[in-house]
Amino acid sequence: MSDPAEAHPHTPSWVYSFGRRALAPLARALYRPRVEGKDLIPKSGPVIFASNHLSVIDSFAIPIAAAPRAVHFLAKSEYFTGTGVKGWLSRTFFTAVGATPVDRGVGQAAMEALEQQKAILESGAAIALHPEGTRSRDGRLYKGRTGVAFLALETGAPVVPIGLIGTDRVMPVGAKMPSLRERVVVKFGEPIELSHHGANSGRARRTATDEIMAAIHALSGQELAGVYNELPAQGAVEKIKRALPHERK
Repeated sequence: MSDPAEAHPHTPSWVYSFGRRALAPLARALYRPRVEGKDLIPKSGPVIFASNHLSVIDSFAIPIAAAPRAVHFLAKSEYFTGTGVKGWLSRTFFTAVGATPVDRGVGQAAMEALEQQKAILESGAAIALHPEGTRSRDGRLYKGRTGVAFLALETGAPVVPIGLIGTDRVMPVGAKMPSLRERVVVKFGEPIELSHHGANSGRARRTATDEIMAAIHALSGQELAGVYNELPAQGAVEKIKRALPHERK
């Protein structure tokens, strides 16, 4: 039987196959990641990988460490819409590593992203998410957004927590190229079933997300920030959006 992830309509099979067979071994040879708990990854069926977020390379480190299990993640739609040779290279690369294009944002755009991820899970594939949303710029672990719990409660997919260590040293914020001197550690935890939180309500999503973040914290060992990770608001419109109640705390 073919891998459901490779048959997903967002992923041309030959491109993704090339990424898994060529790019992943090259990255493993260059960065020598230490992977712990790989035997805990479900070998088939839908699964949500939920990890801390320290660097732009996190979304590549997870699929490499989880291989041969195929993993999909969301990437900005701009990576898929460029023109010319540069646009083709970007589109081919992100497709090869399992990325799905999405218009990131709030409101309708956020719901459409969740629906895309839900469809991938319902196809029997695996996805990777960063509940913190954006990268931690001070190394602390921030409060998790509830989208990961929404997907888990909607689909029944187990959540595999991940603690990433060292990706911020390989590719610090603002760096143009990754360092070859540092080594990444990827720790997979026990799969978490969240059905005991009950129906997919705001309270259930919040408590389920807190359980996931506690598991990530146990693996990463980061200092807890206790707040959401948000960049400073830019402009009046963004400040108004921040003031509106957009998520159960």
